[in-house]
Amino acid sequence: MYVRDAKNREEVWLLDHIEAMGLDETAFRSRDYVVAVDEHSGEKGGFGRIRVHRGEEDDDVCELTSIGVLEEWREQGIGAHVVERLVEYAGDEGFDTVYALTGNGAYLAQFGFDRIDKSRLPPQLQGRLTDKREGVDPEAVPYAIDVASFEMPDRRREAFKRAPDGRDEVSTAESAEDFGIDSDSATYKYDTGR
Repeated sequence: MYVRDAKNREEVWLLDHIEAMGLDETAFRSRDYVVAVDEHSGEKGGFGRIRVHRGEEDDDVCELTSIGVLEEWREQGIGAHVVERLVEYAGDEGFDTVYALTGNGAYLAQFGFDRIDKSRLPPQLQGRLTDKREGVDPEAVPYAIDVASFEMPDRRREAFKRAPDGRDEVSTAESAEDFGIDSDSATYKYDTGR
């Protein structure tokens, strides 16, 4: 299993799973996502996104959002490694802090994310928190982590090393569905603004 940048042709796969999991697809761009892939079967097990919010005069901030793991891949460290890759990416892009707006903060706390008061959120995320609470995550609260203090729990790293224990081989053949084409109507499933 490894985590890599999402490919443009994975837009439909991402949108399908984001929708099925009830995650945030606001300002969707596949290039903002990473995908966890089994190196043997090519099966995708999870995904996540860093969303950069532009500010005035170099005060951009980044938000960790839309982390999802397919049910059959859960408890194998997939989400943890998606989060790790995204925090590394944020650091590589020059961000010192990564924010998350979530009702599932206990999961992020294991990596060193701390709950912060709403008043400590950058202006770009103040309205975003309200939108998330009114939309996909009514229990959302703000969290933040200093990129340098991210820690991967040993049990998550070990689980990821063992993935995909006990899984059957999966076909990697591509279908029309993989490219966003509804085979019943020969039309595109999603309008991605292009």
